[in-house]
Amino acid sequence: MFYILFFSMFLTIKALESDCPTVKCSHDGPDIRFPFRVAGRQPQHCGQPGFDLVCKENTTMIDFPSYGPLVVKSISYEFRKLSLLDPKNCVHEVFLNLNPSGTPFQYYYLLKNFTYLNCSTRLSPSLNEVSCLSDSRNHVYTVESSFHMPFSCRQLKTIPIPFSYSPYLADNSFGLGLTWSLPGCEDCESRGGSCVFQSKEGLKTGCPSIAQDKGKVNTFRDLYIFFRSSLT
Repeated sequence: MFYILFFSMFLTIKALESDCPTVKCSHDGPDIRFPFRVAGRQPQHCGQPGFDLVCKENTTMIDFPSYGPLVVKSISYEFRKLSLLDPKNCVHEVFLNLNPSGTPFQYYYLLKNFTYLNCSTRLSPSLNEVSCLSDSRNHVYTVESSFHMPFSCRQLKTIPIPFSYSPYLADNSFGLGLTWSLPGCEDCESRGGSCVFQSKEGLKTGCPSIAQDKGKVNTFRDLYIFFRSSLT
């Protein structure tokens, strides 16, 4: 009975893998595989909720309801890092409006609270104005939360972000990295495994350990670990 269940599980895994091949939006685009999927091109069970990507004009994109579409520059499955670009070329507009708490993602880099100020006049030259958010009547700055707000300014928002504004950093990508976590798949890729489904509904994920002995994969042990984990 054990072997019947064991190899039935093995065949189910293989069926799911063959049903969810890795795809790309372009030749140079990132590999897209579980937990991500391309909406409309891969079955729904090939990705986790909230991990849908879109291919638009050979560009890989992800859409956030609180902000809009962002370009996916690269995906590191080993480090669980999603590197993004802002097509509007204003990364601080992303920081100001994106709400990661409503998504499966968190910022990859360390965060610190900064306050966005909108001022009717320019402040000291020692403070750098966020050029992509400013115009002749509105001068936007990112300052430490303890900064004394001048009378000419009003507070827009205080939020944890990777860094304050600097004119020496790219306005479309620097610091715009996200990470994710899936139960059962922590450090999966770094251990030589691949995060996979344990059910077609995608309600449970797992990471069969890939043990190598002199460069050979110990398939029986991998499946045994996977089978045991699926019963817990």
